[in-house]
Amino acid sequence: MSHNPAAPKDMHWKQRIAVKAKEWKLRVIRHPFSALIRLVTFLSVLITMFLFFQVTLSILVQGIPNLSWDLFSFQYTTDNQSLMPSLINTFIITFMSLFFAVPVGIGAAIFLSEYSKRNSVLVKAIRVTAETLAGIPSIIYGLFGMVFFVIALGMGMSLIAGALTLSLMILPLIMRTTEEALLSVPVSYREGSYGLGAGKLRTVFRIVLPPAAPGILAGVVLSIGRIVGETAALIFTAGTVAKLATGISSSGSTLAVHMYMLAGEGHFVGKAYAAASVLLVFVLVMNGLSRLISRRIVKE
Repeated sequence: MSHNPAAPKDMHWKQRIAVKAKEWKLRVIRHPFSALIRLVTFLSVLITMFLFFQVTLSILVQGIPNLSWDLFSFQYTTDNQSLMPSLINTFIITFMSLFFAVPVGIGAAIFLSEYSKRNSVLVKAIRVTAETLAGIPSIIYGLFGMVFFVIALGMGMSLIAGALTLSLMILPLIMRTTEEALLSVPVSYREGSYGLGAGKLRTVFRIVLPPAAPGILAGVVLSIGRIVGETAALIFTAGTVAKLATGISSSGSTLAVHMYMLAGEGHFVGKAYAAASVLLVFVLVMNGLSRLISRRIVKE
């Protein structure tokens, strides 16, 4: 039984601080290494939170004053560097990239975790290949997309070429996160399903996938963050034209590319910060929606 003094809820805040300090002192005396590790991890959390709020506030403080209704016009001109066409192009490319990558990534993860031998040579080779592809710089994907999709397949600078390139880039991430989420589901779930007479396919889709859904959504959200923030791969495949795409075969820049071009010109840095603030809000909204969806799935 621990002899550390408790801190009742009705105690004065000064007394509570004194009790907590005494608890910390006893912990340091009894387990100094554990206390050091706890202090280091706590400082790491504080540093991470500080950097996050620092970057977020810096972008919002410099971006919000430069926002105006003209920036949300559907027409980009030399007098009005509207971000609306690029924002719509970002939605289109994000949807198409996920449309191509998510089914393939989840299917590959299901095969690796449920249908193949987990320690076979094939599985190990696929995992090493996926981890290697995940570490390749995005500009390499852009050059490959330009050579294969734009030139070899004749797609030209288009949204479909950019989406296919991005789908290749996020495919390893979705596959690995989905596989880890599936492997985290207890084996007893599968054995119980088999014991009740369910087949392999029903067990995977009705028993294994629902508990793994939050982990799968986490991988999808990380993929969305990489898609909306990508520039190098899209400059070579989707182009830098700041106009609303008329179709998936037409060229158009995303919001990140639009922001990069404005900042590179040097004359519209304020509007580049405005585009960055909109991009930041977009990512935060997507993260919030994914959390709501995962909580809903867990409750059900």
